[in-house]
Amino acid sequence: MPLDQLAALVACAVLAGLGILQGALIVGAPLGRMAWGGQHEVLPARLRIGSGVSIALYVHVAYAALARAAVAPPVVNDTVTAVLVWALTTYFGLGVVMNGISRSRPERLIMTPVALVLAALYFVLALS
Repeated sequence: MPLDQLAALVACAVLAGLGILQGALIVGAPLGRMAWGGQHEVLPARLRIGSGVSIALYVHVAYAALARAAVAPPVVNDTVTAVLVWALTTYFGLGVVMNGISRSRPERLIMTPVALVLAALYFVLALS
């Protein structure tokens, strides 16, 4: 399997895991310390809505990875897909910093490496 396809599939698996976490947060699981700044054990309604939006975004972000690896049709065209993947690489890189400075220890310990993995995977895709 080519490296870009492997990176896309691993990215999709990581994003699916994040989607499961966000879904658990929506239904009231006491995992809020791992997300949204870690200020709530159980998320309030507004952050649960944010978790729902996050799930929808994860689907699109995963599709961009699959499109870049030519596993799915491109997002508009190959140029738009390439630019989008570079933007996502930057976004996940910023996520490493933001999670790394979170006041929430669980968010720092768990989500920082997750963001780093996603940044690395999207970097591989961006270079492909």
